[in-house]
Amino acid sequence: MKIFLDTAETDVVRKHFKTGLIDGLTTNPSLIRKSGRKHEEVYQEFKDIGLNDISMEVIGNTENMISEGKRLSKKFGKVATIKVPCTVDGLLACKELAENNIRVNVTLIFSPDQAILAAKAGAAYVSPFVGRVDDNSFGGLCLIKDIANVYAKQNWTSTEILAASIRNVRDVGRAFEYGANICTIPTKV
Repeated sequence: MKIFLDTAETDVVRKHFKTGLIDGLTTNPSLIRKSGRKHEEVYQEFKDIGLNDISMEVIGNTENMISEGKRLSKKFGKVATIKVPCTVDGLLACKELAENNIRVNVTLIFSPDQAILAAKAGAAYVSPFVGRVDDNSFGGLCLIKDIANVYAKQNWTSTEILAASIRNVRDVGRAFEYGANICTIPTKV
């Protein structure tokens, strides 16, 4: 079981990382924009804090995601996990990046079918959005369980389930119970 923080607040990350309980970090461009800082400046500070797994989101078409993913991986090394959306362009970018030994987090997973495609594309992580799925009257935690069941039945061990969009403490425990390998949690949770 791993715990990631979902934030762009470097002071908060520094404080919680010192506990020895934080294994990584997810963030996104909108969280970083709120900080008023540049993305790569924030990534570098996270790396300097000691985080060894930072999901860095890339956007655009396939070519843009691939080139930006390769650039970020080269600049930040092994701490960089390139975060792409579960779209056609994102899955094609995932495949190319994974073939270049770059760790990829495929985000915006709302179904087991998407998790299967992401795993086939070489994703290190799939990020089902528990809270957003709950918002749409479908069980977010059930999605975690469904993905874990498919991966287990297929003996798929190379892609980890990173539960995202978690909104309460109870869902953290349940996500792990239902098969998540990692939970990324906002600091308020």
